[in-house]
Amino acid sequence: MDYERIRLLWPDHLGLARGKHLLVATTEESVTANHCLALFALDYDRQMDIEAPGPKVLEGQPDLEAHFSPEAVRRGWEPNTAVAVADITFEGSEVAMDPRRAVKRAIQAWHDLGYDPMLGIELEAYVMEADDRGGWQRVATPGHYVYGTGPAGDPTGLIKNVIAIADEVGLPLESVNTEYDAGQFELTLRYDRALKALDDAFLFKQMARELAMERGLLLTFLGKPINGASGSALHLNLSANDDRGDNAMADHDGQHGLSDLARNCMAGMLAHHEGLTALCCPTVNAYKRLRPAEFVPYWANWGLDHRGTTIRVPPHRGAATRLEYRLADGAANPYTAAAAALQAARLGVVNELECPDAETGNCLDVVNTDRHVPESLGDALNALEADTELCEAIGSEFIDHFLHIKRTEWQKFMTYVTDWETNHYLPFH
Repeated sequence: MDYERIRLLWPDHLGLARGKHLLVATTEESVTANHCLALFALDYDRQMDIEAPGPKVLEGQPDLEAHFSPEAVRRGWEPNTAVAVADITFEGSEVAMDPRRAVKRAIQAWHDLGYDPMLGIELEAYVMEADDRGGWQRVATPGHYVYGTGPAGDPTGLIKNVIAIADEVGLPLESVNTEYDAGQFELTLRYDRALKALDDAFLFKQMARELAMERGLLLTFLGKPINGASGSALHLNLSANDDRGDNAMADHDGQHGLSDLARNCMAGMLAHHEGLTALCCPTVNAYKRLRPAEFVPYWANWGLDHRGTTIRVPPHRGAATRLEYRLADGAANPYTAAAAALQAARLGVVNELECPDAETGNCLDVVNTDRHVPESLGDALNALEADTELCEAIGSEFIDHFLHIKRTEWQKFMTYVTDWETNHYLPFH
């Protein structure tokens, strides 16, 4: 692999790719680059929250260290540039707010049980173009239809380019197709060990968005970017291998071909349904997607090949058995959502929770639960804080920081006058 520079990247608390271009021709040993720890006090608007726990904003704003080994260097999508996903530390210790650390903690907890967690990640996104008002609109796709391929659904050629570059740099796309609404795509990555799968998804999203930017387009994974159109999700397909390398979610003799482990995992994720929501749906916008009777994971339920449930169990069995956890919003930090889901599933195993019956109602009428996601980000943050078992499993310092940052975001929204309000009320009052 020939390259003139290395692009160091790592995911922050918002899921943004922080990093640096390191202008070196090669590396034969571990490399370290410094970044200001106080970036963990930033929101999307770059306002720095001086009260955020952990970033040391008023304590000199010291540096954290981002470092990677030669084995982490992989082919990048920029010319003559390799890329590496870095670990971060502060004064030699792990950074409590780091979502990648939270995933590693969850993976280790699964290893302690004797299992290696596996993930397959499905992404959904809209292709947008600039409108004449300084905003964004869907690209025109007059020939769009769901499960489409080719130029009818991709007239700009962006997705064709994404597929080609992903193959060139070794990011393992498994399938791509148009989704239900015009301009929307589903992009599925091949399953792998949990951390590898998440790193692949992290790099893939960054690559795909940058390829769009080069064309003057926006590829958005936001959960509900368009009124009246389908939302975008992040689906986590969970399984686990035992010490023989076999899929421990499968049991030929078990009910529905599922093992006790699989049922315990589903029980854990459903038991913590309300607490998980903020971590999997961490934006104000996400709750515009999470509505009943919308073919989204609103209720605390699971089903056999049922797209009206939070956990869908696809029909494949044996080595292909998996639990499709559908709660996460498209704008969720994949590392945070995965850490939360893995920990909740593990709690179901260690506590031997009993799985409820599979949902037998249709996608409009639910028959076996009255529990559902909180109605807003503010309510979801309260539900997370109340779920002390889940918070402790994920890491109390991580949760304290998450709650603080997201409550500040919620308060900003609650005091902001929206276009809807002025359009709806101003002419009459």
